[in-house]
Amino acid sequence: MHRRVPYVDFAGVEPYRHFMDLREQPAEPVITLTAQAVKAVKDVRAREGRPDGHVLRVSVVGGGCSGFSYQLGFDEQPGAEDQVLDLDGVRVAVDPTSAQYLVGTQIDYVSSLTGGGFKFSNPKATHTCGCGSSFSA
Repeated sequence: MHRRVPYVDFAGVEPYRHFMDLREQPAEPVITLTAQAVKAVKDVRAREGRPDGHVLRVSVVGGGCSGFSYQLGFDEQPGAEDQVLDLDGVRVAVDPTSAQYLVGTQIDYVSSLTGGGFKFSNPKATHTCGCGSSFSA
């Protein structure tokens, strides 16, 4: 028997609940981190005084100029339904709702004269805004 977990689809006017079959795992990793992104995550984690065991949570939330926004943060432990990846010493947790929008996404860290930040290259994004943290799918 397989489990079905609920997820919310924000693509329409009103969010509505679907179910995702957990057997339908993507063939490719949900996300990847470049070497620069791994270093930046480790630097931020150390600067915030978080232990190496904390996971980087990557999620997608409704909102932003294009409909969805990326969110990054740290959690002590992954959730029971999370997909957990170990990417060069950084444990990454992605919830099932976010995973459907992130499959194949590469996260990079770029720096420029005006500062730096994480850059998302998401093949599922049909439109992105100028800020780089909002997209539609």
